Amino acid sequence: MAAVGLAVALLPLAGGIVRAASGGRLRAPDWGLLAAQPLVIQLHLAAAALALVIGAMLMLMRKGVTFHRRAGWVWVGAMSIVAGSSIFITGVNGDHWSFIHMISGWTLITLPLAVIAARRHNVKQHRRFMMGMFYGGLIIAGGLTFIPGRTMWNVFFA
Repeated sequence: MAAVGLAVALLPLAGGIVRAASGGRLRAPDWGLLAAQPLVIQLHLAAAALALVIGAMLMLMRKGVTFHRRAGWVWVGAMSIVAGSSIFITGVNGDHWSFIHMISGWTLITLPLAVIAARRHNVKQHRRFMMGMFYGGLIIAGGLTFIPGRTMWNVFFA
């Protein structure tokens, strides 16, 4: 549902995105560009990268074991930093929040709900919340950072 809403929201921009993307080439990352970013963006990116790696590991490994529980707490902490720091990052919509910030707000609401579901052994609800945050908050929102002209696009393709 969120992916469909996102696609509809980006539809008016699609032509410009495709034109801009056609001029990009994958190259060695420009780490200097990331180093020049404000601290909040660096913190946001580091936490997102950590959450992406840990989240992928958690999905691939056995559930309910000690590693899952401990790494899950690290993932919750990383996602809290990602969502919390995003509140201080603007630029897509001038100096105002954009529709991407709705994902951050939803993440800050669902993180504790997912933990409560796990503690109550409601595996189905816990899985739904966590996978939603992983795919919506990390994969979809993270993919939006690679739109031409945005910082991650410039680091890898400009």
